[in-house]
Amino acid sequence: MEQRVTATSQVSNKTKDVVISGLLIALVFVATYFIKFQLPFSLKGGLVHTGNVALFVAAIVFGKKKGAIAGAFGMGLFDVVSGWMSWAPFTFVIRGVMGYMIGSIAHARGRNGNNIVWNLVAIAISSVWMMFGYYMTEVILYGNWVAPLTSIPGNITQIVIGIIAGVPLAFALKKALRI
Repeated sequence: MEQRVTATSQVSNKTKDVVISGLLIALVFVATYFIKFQLPFSLKGGLVHTGNVALFVAAIVFGKKKGAIAGAFGMGLFDVVSGWMSWAPFTFVIRGVMGYMIGSIAHARGRNGNNIVWNLVAIAISSVWMMFGYYMTEVILYGNWVAPLTSIPGNITQIVIGIIAGVPLAFALKKALRI
């Protein structure tokens, strides 16, 4: 009987894990898809969206694995359905690594995403990765080393919006869920 309860709770935990991951993917996708604009001075990139808010929340609240999954699949799906298909494989990797980095740093050494300074450090480090990744993506896709520079202001804007809205939202969610 005890073994059956353990097996049932393992299935329940896996189901809960899949459901939470799916909801986080949807949250990142919706935040990216519905609240966005393109910078007028950027040639092909320069997309500004609120997907970072959701990605930061996912990684800070739930950690590296869910942060990576939410970022990779949520923003990768956005690229697929929004006509940015050539960007999708790059976004999948860049945003997956970004979510993993934030979650890893924010949850390291028992911090569990509860230390604002380390959360900001995590976002800063992962943001450098994101800007480098998208810069290189534009170099690869467009064959130009200068034009991708016009996307940097949009990337910085996304990060700042993500910090201003995402960090307080993550703390509020952690408090509400008692995580």
